[in-house]
Amino acid sequence: MATAKTKTGTKAKQNSEHFIDAESFIMLSKMSGEGELTMDIKLRLLYELQQSDSQLDSIFLMRGELPLEVQDLEDDILGLTTRVGNIQAEVKAIEKDIAQRKLDVENARALVVKYTAQQNNVKNNREYDSLSKEIEYQGLEAELAEKRIREFSLLLKERKEQSELAQQALDDRKIDLENKKKELDIIIKETAKEEEEIKKRSSMIQSQIDERMLNAYKKVRNNARNGLAVVTVKRDACGGCFNKIPPQRQLDIRMSKKIIVCEYCGRILVNGEFEGK
Repeated sequence: MATAKTKTGTKAKQNSEHFIDAESFIMLSKMSGEGELTMDIKLRLLYELQQSDSQLDSIFLMRGELPLEVQDLEDDILGLTTRVGNIQAEVKAIEKDIAQRKLDVENARALVVKYTAQQNNVKNNREYDSLSKEIEYQGLEAELAEKRIREFSLLLKERKEQSELAQQALDDRKIDLENKKKELDIIIKETAKEEEEIKKRSSMIQSQIDERMLNAYKKVRNNARNGLAVVTVKRDACGGCFNKIPPQRQLDIRMSKKIIVCEYCGRILVNGEFEGK
């Protein structure tokens, strides 16, 4: 392929968006004389593959952001389910702790009553003082347990409110997910048959294209914003980036004897007559 650097060409390359790197370009050029199929047939196959892929793109475009929205909702539901589970586990732990503290209060109060009764039967001041200290200690234990009960009760109320909010958010997400899935399923069902036929046709075409050329095509397509890797020349310009193509280059493209890549955008250029065939 001619690579003479005219002033126009140099300026164009400086402003261009190359969707294909030098390695792929060299690889495509080397393929021109390889394989049993003629280059004209190879280019036609690439063009037909592009048409099939573009049809699939249109189908996926109909689905819009729905697949991503469904995935996001599923992720949200997973996160909220985990959050609800963690909060509920914490609620149970707090309730268990409160129950234990209440039991501690009962035990401490019972010991206070017991030790107070024993004070009436002491034989000396030493025993009386010892019981007094024990009564005081158990009273403090009861007060501390009651304080913890009040603290844990407030925390329990807070966690239950958080659990209700998280559960409500989870329920809302589940409803949204169900609606989004229904909407997506309707679109998928409407286009399922067409999508299957296009994919079969695409697979048949790909089976006739050698692997290296197919990989180069996919590389160009993946880097193109609109998914167009193979385009025709329209009104003397590239059908992808709309930059003008020199007359000699257009002649080479119409002859279909070798792979011509747009020097502006890197897309593969094919004969405009392919559109009507």
